[in-house]
Order: sequence, then C-alpha cells, then structure tokens
Amino acid sequence: IEQVVKGAQRATELVQQILTFSRQDEYKKKPFRIYLEVNEALKLLRSSIPATIDMKKKLDSKAMVMADPIKIHQVVMNLCTNAYHAMKKTGGCLTVSLTDVKLSETKHLTETNGLTGNYLKLEVSDTGHGMDEKTIKNAFDPYYTTKEMGEGTGLGLSIVQAIVDEHNGFI
Repeated sequence: IEQVVKGAQRATELVQQILTFSRQDEYKKKPFRIYLEVNEALKLLRSSIPATIDMKKKLDSKAMVMADPIKIHQVVMNLCTNAYHAMKKTGGCLTVSLTDVKLSETKHLTETNGLTGNYLKLEVSDTGHGMDEKTIKNAFDPYYTTKEMGEGTGLGLSIVQAIVDEHNGFI
C-alpha cells in the first residue's frame, strides 16, 4: 500500500509539473518576502539530503515582492534538487543566496532584454561535477535529462524557466 501511495504522489507531482510547464494551472500572486519561502524550502531540503552535503544560505534580501509563494518554493526545490544530484556521490557544498540587485540601462541589457530596475537575485550554486556543453545547451528543454530512468523527468529546469517567466524575471 505504501508503494501505491508513493506512486500516486509521484504521479500527482508529475502532473503538477506538466501543468506548471504548460501554464495551465492557476497561480496566485500575493505580496510576501521571498526569503521566508526560501528558508522554508531549505529546511525541508536539509532533512532529505545526505550529511555529506553542506548547506549554506546567504539570504541578505528581505524585500517584499508580488509573487506566488508556492511557485517560488518550487523554483528553490528544483534548483537545489539539481545541485544535490550533482553532488550525490561525492558530497560538497550547496549555497543559496538571495540579494537585491539594481540593473541600470547600461549594464546587462542583453541578458535582461533591456529590463532595468530593482530585482531579487536568487542564486543556487554547488561544488558538483558541473555540466558539459551539450547539457548546458539543453538544460532548459522540457524532458531533457541526464538522470537514469526513474530518477527524474527532465522537467525541473523547464519549470524553473516557466515560473521565472511568469514572474517577469529572467535566468
């Protein structure tokens, strides 16, 4: 029975990811402080990743934003899960930071499509094996995965991209 329940939960998560990716589900933006959601996601992750992976957080921004907390939680979980998988065998350090960034008109124009102003920068880094050029090129393509069968859907970074786009952000 436990296996059936686990299977149903995985199926539910997969359907939710597909709906998110295709933007068919509804999301509810509300004012909140992202660092609170990031902090909660990291607490959840800490209990599920091995002790060989050190977690560091630098949540410097306490800014209020208009966003969907559930979607922000999903972004953090997806990015950190990818980082964890990169260090699963060797261990390492997972660092999550949240900082305020002001983009000027003369800086970062190509990366941000000319969108200037105040932003929050969420950065997830790890000391894992990294990505080769093919993986980097395909990282945000739906269903592209480097994981073994049953270990991932390949939707993680595609979903991150879709959520960031929904919130008028950029990667």
